[in-house]
Amino acid sequence: MYTTVPHWIDGAEYTATDTRTAEVTDPAEGVVTRNVALASSGDVALAVQAATDAFPGWRDTSLAKRTAILFRFRELLNERKPELAALITAEHGKILSDALAEVSRGQEVVEFACGIAQLVKGEFSENVSTNVDVHSVRAPLGPVAIISPFNFPAMVPMWFFPIAIAAGNTVILKPSEKVPSAAVWIARLWAEAGLPDGVFNVVNGDKVAVDALLTHPDIKSISFVGSTPIARYVYETGSAHGKRVQALGGAKNHMVVMPDADLDLAADEAVNGGFGSAGERCMAVSTVVAVGPIADRLAEKIAQRARSLRTGDGRRDCDMGPLVTAASKERVTGLIASGIEQGATLVVDGREISVDAPSTGFFVGPTLFDHVTTDMKIYTEEIFGPVLLIIRVDTLQEAIRLVNSNPYGNGTSIFTGDGRAARAFQNEIEVGMVGVNVPVPVPVAYYSFGGWKDSLFGDSHAHGADGVKFFTRARVVTSRWPLGAGTGINLGFPVNG
Repeated sequence: MYTTVPHWIDGAEYTATDTRTAEVTDPAEGVVTRNVALASSGDVALAVQAATDAFPGWRDTSLAKRTAILFRFRELLNERKPELAALITAEHGKILSDALAEVSRGQEVVEFACGIAQLVKGEFSENVSTNVDVHSVRAPLGPVAIISPFNFPAMVPMWFFPIAIAAGNTVILKPSEKVPSAAVWIARLWAEAGLPDGVFNVVNGDKVAVDALLTHPDIKSISFVGSTPIARYVYETGSAHGKRVQALGGAKNHMVVMPDADLDLAADEAVNGGFGSAGERCMAVSTVVAVGPIADRLAEKIAQRARSLRTGDGRRDCDMGPLVTAASKERVTGLIASGIEQGATLVVDGREISVDAPSTGFFVGPTLFDHVTTDMKIYTEEIFGPVLLIIRVDTLQEAIRLVNSNPYGNGTSIFTGDGRAARAFQNEIEVGMVGVNVPVPVPVAYYSFGGWKDSLFGDSHAHGADGVKFFTRARVVTSRWPLGAGTGINLGFPVNG
């Protein structure tokens, strides 16, 4: 009999007696370790009601008190990061050091949100008209929902909820049912930090829970990260129900390597960016674009490094862990087979590898294709696995056209020693996040994260200034305190004077 990961509603664990459940697996061993409760629309309604009830009190809590709780949460998180990282590795499979780095990057947004008093300051203008003053404020929205993916169980939710809570909103988090334990662990930490009941709630679930959040009239905004088809659905459904929506979708991230680049650095970073977390990152390098005559040498250097990686249980001494589920493994191996069938050169095959883990785990090793063309399925689809592609072009302009013709616009990078080439690339490329000699250009917390084209639906990126604006709305107050008799009747349009 497995334990069941519960919901967290109104400051306590909650498991409905008649709820559906799903299995949660340890991907390194390929075995079920627990169940997770799947919320009904009624369970979602309970969480929304708790957030709705908690909102007035939290909205009116002083910035000083809100910030004190955020600081306490930050300190507790810092002390217990290894505990959270172990939970992530057990359910997602990424190696422990990568899970720990994930928590640390999420913590950066908590630290950014600790400065909320500075971030929501309004403006004041005195005497704009005779004895009339105007000031602006940024007010919280109310209950907000976050729907997060499996690949970053801690970091992606932390892109959103620290700012939402600091700004005075209440939160319902719907984590991926594949990796539910981290969210409930975080909820307990918030309670220990002193967050009032109902301000942070967790509902585990599937499409039933997602649809209930998208259509509930009391939810004011939706923050989503996931595949592009679902991001589009979330954006269209949430918007149709009157909500603010920021929906971050999929990616096909290109790394352009120029002839003058340091090829050892480029090969190192292609492997780091392509195979970290078994390629299950929306910012993973998926395609290396080799410009000019360096393609053969670059391909061999990448292949040498790929073959040296150790794949196994993320709790052991290895470089790369498993994929998250058996279905993910089946999909990735199927795409590898399609690449062979369509004529790409398979340089490194990760389907048959020796792993430091039970044979029942969901493992695919580092895989490298060369001579890939843009009509191949391995290029047109987001693989979300440890599969790196090499496409060969003759010029920088050809590389730019290739990147810009892709429907995704999440992240890209260029490796070069030529400042003119880098400047032309970052000026002409139609992608939201650009790296120069950096393979995975994920912005720090006080800048905003998000792509262009089919990688983002909505106008707001995650965290940074965009995050603060998304979780608040502007209010402008015009005031006058008359000192004497009335001004008399005047039906004309008011003007300053």
